[in-house]
Amino acid sequence: MPGLLRGIARTAVISGTATAVSNRVSRRQAGRWAEQEQRQPAYEQPAAAQPPAAPPTPAPSSAGDDMTSKIDQLKQLADLKAQGILTDEEMQAQKRRILG
Repeated sequence: MPGLLRGIARTAVISGTATAVSNRVSRRQAGRWAEQEQRQPAYEQPAAAQPPAAPPTPAPSSAGDDMTSKIDQLKQLADLKAQGILTDEEMQAQKRRILG
């Protein structure tokens, strides 16, 4: 009978230790996740708060150079829209400005 009680006591101690360690790890991981969630909006807000910069319109020197310049600007606008920096409305407004 003493061997049986010793085995039960050992199992209880091991189980209690495992539970305590598991709870501590869970609390620490939850704290890390909460910390990451608090930091993440701080990184996203500055990028979303900045208004998109419109590409500058160079002074036209000749008809060929002017058309090339306009095409380059439209490509830049398309890239900005593909990246999600410009909305559809902003892109249409900039296209109207570039194309006259």
